Amino acid sequence: MAASPRRPGDQSYDGLIVQADLPDGWYLPDRFPGERPEDTSGQIDAVLGYTDQVATDTAWKSQLDSGNNETVDGRWRYLEHTATATRVFIRLQRQTFAIPEEVRITGVIYLPWRPGDPITSQLLRELPTARIEAAINKRLFAMTRTETITGGKIVLPSGHKVSERDLLKPLGDPKRTPDFYELVALQHGRLASRGDPNPSATMADISGVALSTAQGWVTRARARGLLPPGRQGRAG
Repeated sequence: MAASPRRPGDQSYDGLIVQADLPDGWYLPDRFPGERPEDTSGQIDAVLGYTDQVATDTAWKSQLDSGNNETVDGRWRYLEHTATATRVFIRLQRQTFAIPEEVRITGVIYLPWRPGDPITSQLLRELPTARIEAAINKRLFAMTRTETITGGKIVLPSGHKVSERDLLKPLGDPKRTPDFYELVALQHGRLASRGDPNPSATMADISGVALSTAQGWVTRARARGLLPPGRQGRAG
């Protein structure tokens, strides 16, 4: 999910969260949790037991290769509340097999500025997790949150509506099909959610195009932020 940080302490190095995703009153410091200059999400996961079920390399790889949303490989990010100086660590996890794909907050550590001070219910209410998630997903996937309406249809940015079964139909001409790359992302996500080991190849078969053409569609969908960067070593 992540490359090497561009500079020490740059929490936005992988693009998963940036300052603009936070509402007024919250700040993304230039350091990772634990006052460290490098991303230590893996170590935090280990301390908190997020990796207890994937203690071996085989179990870890099995989860990465499965058709289910992963619990491993989350990213802890450190926030501060400007008015109270409250410190909050949030864990961001890509939901790769959701349709459409999204990022969710899957863990929160809430600490007062001074160790030993109480955490009040008012302080807890000041962390707008839903707003942060919505801002991240809007930025990363360049889509307003898809909306399910009567009949289970998905509303695309242009207002065009498709049913989930339509996601496995030929995609058409990118120059003539509204929301083409949104459809590419949705079809890719649907195939991945079914455990397809190489969604791009299946997409090529569905639309009757060369594999390189389908791969180009996926690459352009990723460039638009509609799909996350591909994981090294995984097909499709």
